[in-house]
Parts: sequence; structure tokens; C-alpha cells
Amino acid sequence: MARNSKGSQALFIFGLPHFTSTLAGNPFLPRILLLPMAGHNKWSKVKHIKGVVDAKKGKIFSKFSKELTLSAKHGGSNPELNARLRTAILNARAQNMPNETIERAVKKGVGELGGNTLEEILYEGYGHGGVAMLVEVVTDNRNRSASDMRLIMSKNGGTFADAGSVSYMFQRLGEIKIDKASLTEDAVMNLAMESGGDDVQDDDQDWIITTAQDKLFAVGNILQSKGISIKSQQLTYHPNTTVTLTDVETAKSLLKLYDALDDYDDTQHIHSNFEIADDVLASLA
Repeated sequence: MARNSKGSQALFIFGLPHFTSTLAGNPFLPRILLLPMAGHNKWSKVKHIKGVVDAKKGKIFSKFSKELTLSAKHGGSNPELNARLRTAILNARAQNMPNETIERAVKKGVGELGGNTLEEILYEGYGHGGVAMLVEVVTDNRNRSASDMRLIMSKNGGTFADAGSVSYMFQRLGEIKIDKASLTEDAVMNLAMESGGDDVQDDDQDWIITTAQDKLFAVGNILQSKGISIKSQQLTYHPNTTVTLTDVETAKSLLKLYDALDDYDDTQHIHSNFEIADDVLASLA
């Protein structure tokens, strides 16, 4: 354990420093961890600078539709009894997805409307600089998607990996995003503690509350009951350690691979363990 310049304790979790913050007026209460973004930058910030925000509404809605369909398929169409569906609806509405589109996707999931059977698959691989990558895919054709993933990886300098050879480097966690402008640092850490969250991350425009995998929906419900507007909540894969890219060409090649995987129609989410050094990021802007 170490201390920063303000006397806060620094703990190293997942290989990264977390700084604790004493809750105002309650110095003896448990402290929620704040993960700073000093020195390196995550992919969300890279997207913001490059302007590679997923602004294609059609593609966004397609991803949400698949998640809604799968959620209803596995847990039924009643969001009060299906936490995953409730979260999917929350996320879809946050992106202004029309109610009729949401209803149609849910009906497909419970068999009220026709459509191909969807399944979830996790593909694993490595990118430039030894970066580990996990790609969550929802597809109606397992053989086609596996072939497509291999091709995208090979054409863009990546390596397709066997199941389990990469995923062990990640931990399954819950992630709740809240607009940073709506809460102060002390307020969000108080909320995280009171709601059962594990830590708080400063992610540029958002606060991210991290939870245990089995507590995501419970923490989200508590936050909403307190009147907190949630931008999104989902299960994610958090890397145990990270790889910092310090070479511009390596970073460019990796981002090209990332974009190619993200542009694939069946891709739902991509998880990786890379960060980009500030000087490299500046050259990519």
C-alpha cells in the first residue's frame, strides 16, 4: 500500500493503482476505490478523439435488438421477472430506441414472431503488441461466424485463439455508467458504497461503478430507486493486467484490427487489455 500526494491510500487491484477517498463526514466507513486514468488512455477515450463513435443508429439498434431477443428467450418477456431483459430495455431506451422496435425484439425472443435462432459465442484472440482480445458475438450461424472471425483476425494482423487461452486473463464484472456531470466524486462514491458497488472509475465523460458479476442488477436497481439516471449497465470482461502501447505504428495496427472486429455485423462487444500512452495517443488525434 502506498499514499498519493493527498494522503490517499493506493491499492493495486487488477495490476492498476486504485486510490481510496474518505467519504465526507464518515472517516470510519468503508472506502470505495477510485480508479484514475493518469498516464494512459482507454479505448473509449481513443474513440472520442478519433470520432469513431458508433453513431450509426441502425447498427446500434441491431445490437440492442439481439440483446433484447436473447434476454427474452432465456428469461421470458416480463422485465419485472427478468433482470437481464430489464437492463436491455434500459440500455435501448437510453439510446432512444423506439418502443415498437423493443417490443418486436422481445416478441421474437419468446417465439411470438418468426426469426432465426440466435446464440451467443465468445471468440478469443491476440492483437498487435500481444494485446488480448475477447469478442462477444450473437449469430444465427455458428460456423459462419467462426470462419468470419478467423478471416478478420488474419487479414488485420491478429491471431485467432482457442477457447480458454485468452479469457482466463479477464474477470467477469458488472459495469454501470453514470453521466459524470450529474454527480461529484464524493457523491458517486457514497452511492457506490451504499448500493453495494466495488469501485468507481473516472472514465472521461462517465463515472463507472464496478460490481461483482452477481450484483449488477441489484446495484442498478438500488441506484435507480435513489433517482439516479443510468446511461448503461452490463456485464463486461475486465482485464487482470494491461498492456500499454508505446509505439505509434503498433497502436495504429491494433486500432485497425479493433475497428474491423467492431464493424462485423454479429459483434456485440469487444473486450481487450490495452491502454495507449499519452504521447502515442496525441499522435493519433
